[in-house]
Amino acid sequence: MVKSLNMNRFKGRQTIQVNQKLVSSRYLEDGKTLPLVMEPNTDGVNLYEWVKANQEEVNESLYKNGGILFRGFNVTNTKDFHFFINQVSGELLEYKDNVTPRSAVKNQIYTSTDFAADQSIELHNEMAYSHEWPMKIFFYCDTPALSGGETPIADSRRIYEKMDSSIVEKFTKKNVMYVRNLGLPLGMKWQDVFQTDDKDFVEEQCRKNGMECIWKTADHLRIQQVRPAISVHPVTGENIWFNQITAFNITTLESEIREEILHQYDEQNVPKTSFYGDGTTIEPEVLEEIRRVYEEETVKFTWQKGDILMLDNMMVAHGRTPYKGDRKILVGMTESNSWK
Repeated sequence: MVKSLNMNRFKGRQTIQVNQKLVSSRYLEDGKTLPLVMEPNTDGVNLYEWVKANQEEVNESLYKNGGILFRGFNVTNTKDFHFFINQVSGELLEYKDNVTPRSAVKNQIYTSTDFAADQSIELHNEMAYSHEWPMKIFFYCDTPALSGGETPIADSRRIYEKMDSSIVEKFTKKNVMYVRNLGLPLGMKWQDVFQTDDKDFVEEQCRKNGMECIWKTADHLRIQQVRPAISVHPVTGENIWFNQITAFNITTLESEIREEILHQYDEQNVPKTSFYGDGTTIEPEVLEEIRRVYEEETVKFTWQKGDILMLDNMMVAHGRTPYKGDRKILVGMTESNSWK
């Protein structure tokens, strides 16, 4: 459950003052309130003790700005990252119902993604397609890329506000359907997604989580999930654009790859894509408009070793840019929420 706060204390989106003797706050860009950057004013500030002592102030800043970048603190390894998350947000969640490759590191810490370095990942809210999702998601920069490899972010509240009203109305009425075909030569296997070989268990999990599962063959499983595309934040009450409409859609792939897949499979049988909730195709111009608004609201920054980025997963969408060189960004998630 998400803890309720007195929202009258921090209406609007201005920076609050948080223990300025030890830590100061600023914005990365003029006119952009995302992310808020928190940095130590002196050497030797213990980040873990500070966030524990100032947890309410940190949460207030998070709910106002959507994301906080902790920079310049003595965070050196995965253990430090795990401890930070535990101090500020409690127990970490296991990553389930995954749609992209991701490797477990230790104690519910994972690689942010195992996609090839030359591929980009479109903006999305983590696990918005699922019955359950994390309210908070944390990223840690263990090794910054030689170039590129940013984690672009965008405020889902502003995206909702700027989205064409006809698009909002249509998705409010129809919702969005996420379709995955598992077990094809391309994409993921259902055994890896559900971490089992037991088909009865898979079917039970689908029933429990509002997912329609269709066995096309013994190896080919189609999953269809209808979810809201627009939601209300459970703490602030703000309307938010909370989904993976474009990131899930086959049009996120490069045109040559997309054409090759559609040459082999019809639209219903591609590894993953999105539709309106009634199963009809989302118009290209609608997808284009959604991406245009995302682009307008995107903020990018260059990772520095030891950075921790804390996001409210409902308020802020994230993605990844292509990169060169080694890159190791780790992720942890907390505070499960679900569709009622």
